[in-house]
Order: sequence, then C-alpha cells, then structure tokens
Amino acid sequence: GTPLGVGELCSLHSEKLKLFCLEDKQLVCLVCRDSQKHDNHTFRPIGEAVSLCKEEVNTALKSLQEKHKNNEKMKGEFEKPVQHIKSQADHTERQIKQQFEKLHQFLRDEEEATITALREEEEQKQKMKEKLEELNRDISALSHSIRDMEEMMKASDVCFLKEFPVSMERVQISSQPDPQTPSGALIDVPRYLGNLPFRVWMKMQDIVQNTPVILDPNTANPHLVVSDDLTSVKWTRNKQLLPDNPERFDWYPCVLGSEGFNSGTHCWDVEVKESQYWRLGVTTASNQRKGSDFFKSDVWCVYYNHYGLPGFGFSVEQDHECVRVNLDYDRGTVSFSDPVTNTHLHTFTTTFTDTVLPFFWCWSDSLRILPFSSQ
Repeated sequence: GTPLGVGELCSLHSEKLKLFCLEDKQLVCLVCRDSQKHDNHTFRPIGEAVSLCKEEVNTALKSLQEKHKNNEKMKGEFEKPVQHIKSQADHTERQIKQQFEKLHQFLRDEEEATITALREEEEQKQKMKEKLEELNRDISALSHSIRDMEEMMKASDVCFLKEFPVSMERVQISSQPDPQTPSGALIDVPRYLGNLPFRVWMKMQDIVQNTPVILDPNTANPHLVVSDDLTSVKWTRNKQLLPDNPERFDWYPCVLGSEGFNSGTHCWDVEVKESQYWRLGVTTASNQRKGSDFFKSDVWCVYYNHYGLPGFGFSVEQDHECVRVNLDYDRGTVSFSDPVTNTHLHTFTTTFTDTVLPFFWCWSDSLRILPFSSQ
C-alpha cells in the first residue's frame, strides 16, 4: 500500500524504480524495461512522466469541472419545470373543481325543478280531496234523509200523508247520479322517473360545448397566453416565465393543437376577427419548434397580415371573421374557407406520411377555436 517513488525498489528485480511505462502506466526498473513483458513499450524518466500524467489529469479535471458547471446550470433549468409542474397541477385542479361545480349546480337545479313540478302536480291532484269532503257531506245529508223518512213511515196516516210531498221532493234532490272517480286523477309518475338520467343528460348537452381542437399550453411561445378552457390564445408583449421544454416554440408566436391526426377527415373553425396578424394551418409533429427553421418545410397554412408584411404560406387578402380548416389526411388535402360568407380561400395538396397537428400563429390580439355548435 506504500506509494511507489524514486529510490524505491522493484518487487521483481530489487532494482531502483527509475522509469515509467506509458503503455502499462506503472513504475519499472531497467531490468523490467528489457524484459519480454514490456516489449515495444515506451518509457519515460519519472520527472517527464509526472509532467505528462499531470497534463492528462488536468485535462480530465477540466472536463469534470465543465461537467460540474453544466450540471449546476442544468439543475437551475430542472428547477423551473419542477415549480411549473406544481403550479400547473394546482391551477388545473382548481379548473377541474370549477367545471365540476358547474355540472353539479346544473344537476342540483334540475333536481329542484323536477321536485317542484311533482309538488305542483300533487297540489293540483289534491282536488280529489275536495271531492272526498263533498262526498262526506252528501253521505251525512243522506243519513239525515233516511232517518227522517224512517220516522215518517212510523207516523200516523194523517201525518204521513201530510209529509209525503216534501219527503218525495227530498228523495228527488238526493238521488243525483253517483260521483265518478275522474281519469288522470293520480300522479303521472313516468313523467318524473321515466329515463330520468337520460333526459337530464340530453338537457345537459345544451349547456356543454364540444370544441374540435384543444390547444396544448406546453407548446405555446412564452408571449402567448392560452385560456383556462384551452380554446383561445392571446398575444402579450410581456414574456412569461415558462420552462423551455422541448415541445415549446421559442422563436415564433405559435401554439399547437393537443391532438395529432394520422388518418381521416377533421374540421375546425377559428375566430380571427380579433387579430390583425394571424396564421392557421397544420404542421408535422416532428417539425422543428426551436429557432427559426419551423417554416422551412412541412407547414400548410394561410395567413392574414393587416400591416402588409410578406410571410410564409398563402396570403389571404381581406379580413375575415372566421376561417374553417378542413383536413383530409388520406386524400392529402388541407383546405381553408370562410364559413360566414361560404367562400373558398385556398387548398393545399400533398401526401402526408407523418402525424400532423393543427397550429396557430398569433402576433396580435387573440384567436379562438369555436365549438361544434357554431359550425
């Protein structure tokens, strides 16, 4: 375990260790140098070998220091996403609770309205109770009449004949037709319980909307703010502090749809009336999002620029309220139209081999994807 050095003896030949073998990286004596074990090896005196080895260690040390410095830097880069993930989770949870509260409130309102309708019908149907009370009064009156007539039958002949006309008149009045049980007198139970969950679910469709394309905030340039419901995007001058994850655009003011397509036909309407400078279309999922190479290939889009600046894609001359994007993956077409004026704007024809994603460029105000109901 003693470190080898000058003056120390070789364990094999008991000679002084004066040289360093560069191949085996060990101290050797003169006899070792001439032995077969070290044939064709390069040797250096200890002084020279120390310089050479220190140089090598220094190079390795610099590399480690550089790696350490990079790791420290990466640690800072990793801390940002960790904090962002926490705030994303908290914000998303709040949104989930809000959305469910709206649904819970709808169900509570529906329950209350259904029970109110039932109570109203119950109140209306209580007219049977009134009929029952009327019947009770009739029974009581008839009981009196029967008793009186029975008494009259027992009376003397003169009294009997005297009372006879009045008694017969009372009999005529009392012999009205018997009361009938009216139809539909009972509670209409199926009206409330028949397919109750299904009917509420159908009604719920009036308050919920389905948007065909949802934005992915993890792809949005830091100058773009995506709405809480992920259907609209707004440009802001102030850059947000967001992690520079691989999915995110860092150069162009773009954001992508959350779902890629690799077959079938897909259609979405985008409200563009709030923006002076927009670009819409599709791009491949593998397209480069970092730097300025995004528009070099695999982008099919139309654009409108109020300021008249040239851009990538097909230029739309006039302003529009809304633009419809129609993708037919299998036929290889992306067509654009104005659904308000029913005007065709442009069609690209190509062959898709990669997954494509809807993309949105917003460098002025905002863009909004419209729900199905407005298509």
